Amino acid sequence: MTLLSSDHADTPSARGYRMPAEWAPHEATWLSWPHNRDSWPGVFPGVEPAMVAFVRALAECEPVYINVRDAEHERHVSGLLAGAVPRERLRFYRFPTNDAWARDHGAIFVTRPTEHEPRLAVDFDYNAWGGKYPPFDLDREVGRLMAEALGVPRYARPNVVLEGGSIDVDGAGALLTTEQCLLNPNRNPTLERADVERLLRECFGVGEILWLGEGIEGDDTDGHIDDLTRFVAPDTVVTVVEANRADPNHGPLAANRRRLDTLTVRGRPLTVVELPMPEPQYLDEQRLPASYANFYVANGAVLVPTFGCPADDTACGILRDCFPGRRVVPIDCRVIIAGLGALHCLTQQVPAVPAAAS
Repeated sequence: MTLLSSDHADTPSARGYRMPAEWAPHEATWLSWPHNRDSWPGVFPGVEPAMVAFVRALAECEPVYINVRDAEHERHVSGLLAGAVPRERLRFYRFPTNDAWARDHGAIFVTRPTEHEPRLAVDFDYNAWGGKYPPFDLDREVGRLMAEALGVPRYARPNVVLEGGSIDVDGAGALLTTEQCLLNPNRNPTLERADVERLLRECFGVGEILWLGEGIEGDDTDGHIDDLTRFVAPDTVVTVVEANRADPNHGPLAANRRRLDTLTVRGRPLTVVELPMPEPQYLDEQRLPASYANFYVANGAVLVPTFGCPADDTACGILRDCFPGRRVVPIDCRVIIAGLGALHCLTQQVPAVPAAAS
């Protein structure tokens, strides 16, 4: 396996790589199976049945790669999925993890239309969202293991912390992120905004960086973009808004909404589609970061987190309009969100090899 240096002249962008949009074709989706009961205090027994329902829907769209702790854990997870998911749609990897959030601890894949090394794994450091949840030593190794398993070259930035949930791309040169997360001193205290922007351009092959402000209540990731605003087409985003002015989310989301009206992509204003927020979700007294923006775009379908409230149908209808030709599949996330993440947080797409490189 090739390991690219972190020299500025040898970046993924310099080598012609870019991060495809999530709606581009996938080879598979990668998950890390939940096992850390501390992440779902008091409700873990409901997590695995919810995951089975999620993987069943996901496997109808594409193969699913699953990280498990060891051989015993693989037997356990395989048994849970038996009868629900065809075995040929699953591939298990004995890559032990501290937690389940593959979007953030996994490699991020970029592609280029060449016959030689058409895919590359970008592998950042990981510190559990600013050191909040030690230990995270196993999670730090997962990106490297994923690259090795696929036999793709790896671009390692071991001294830079960046989680996959903090960015979203349109596949055509634009990237969305937030100031609250990427400028947070608990990630990279020595990096200024210009440094972060250079890093994003070098790693993901983008030209335009679109910054939003703060995230939602209960979000322990410090404002990940995948709970706020997502590209649904190269010039179009969906963004969550909170109509209830008494809700703590109203102000920050309204500020992000206003900022979107000032942003352009390739010289044109963004088209902005509003998504509602679900009713507030709680675990005991803790506000949970429930958001319909945490959907996942799979091959032929959009999997949407739902929370047992009237806005579920509204959100699914809006996303159905945004993705014509794809099925919209609601996934009940009322238990999963108790771990402070949902569908997008659990997944990492493995892009298909670009057609020109096949």
